[in-house]
Amino acid sequence: MDFPRLNLHIHSKYSDGRNSIKQIVRESIEYGLNYIAITDHFTNSWKASVIPTLNSKEKLANYILEIKQCQNYLKRKNINLRLFKGIEIDISSSESYILNLINPYKFDIILLEYLESPEGIAFIKNILKSWKKKYHPNKNFPILGLAHFDPSFFIYSYFDVLIPFLREYNIYIEFNSSYSQYYARKFQDFFLKLKESSILVAIGCDSHNLLDLMNIEEPFNKIRDYELEDNLGILINRLELRKD
Repeated sequence: MDFPRLNLHIHSKYSDGRNSIKQIVRESIEYGLNYIAITDHFTNSWKASVIPTLNSKEKLANYILEIKQCQNYLKRKNINLRLFKGIEIDISSSESYILNLINPYKFDIILLEYLESPEGIAFIKNILKSWKKKYHPNKNFPILGLAHFDPSFFIYSYFDVLIPFLREYNIYIEFNSSYSQYYARKFQDFFLKLKESSILVAIGCDSHNLLDLMNIEEPFNKIRDYELEDNLGILINRLELRKD
């Protein structure tokens, strides 16, 4: 089966990336990518003192507007590139900070980073419950993914907690070329369980510059090695159903 070329984890100058969103889009067209997501950082943890983040309602509004403008450009020019509005939320952030600034329905994809414990699962569940209570639920709730997820935190314990959580909320596991150690062969049993449980998978490069945009071959080959093509196919179908 031929798959579209996708990179669903890209950072721009709105956080710690080197390039503007327009530059990323132009280069993605040149490279022949089919799906990309801009997923800049959102945090008020220790990370906020180290890198720029989406740290205000005004900055978030400008970020979303610029992505929308690029989406409109791609539509007008009938270019075969789907651009998604994304964000990468550090779950070490405070719950009140997330709920005060983030309206999930403004995004297509929300990446959650640093899930490392059952307590982290409980935190995410509380956030999702609060969002759905605060905003009127609709069919356009964003696609959720785990950014650069380290299986070692769960594979030897709490595995029976993680898998039902991923299934219940349709959360995908990211094959991230910047963290290839997380899909190493020693985690084969973990990925076998993903296959058996029909957990979604995706490809993201954690790109911070234009040269990293196309580092998609290695993660795709690993998805194929672990026989997770059907899981990726389901995720791609969900992307197809998203409306810009």
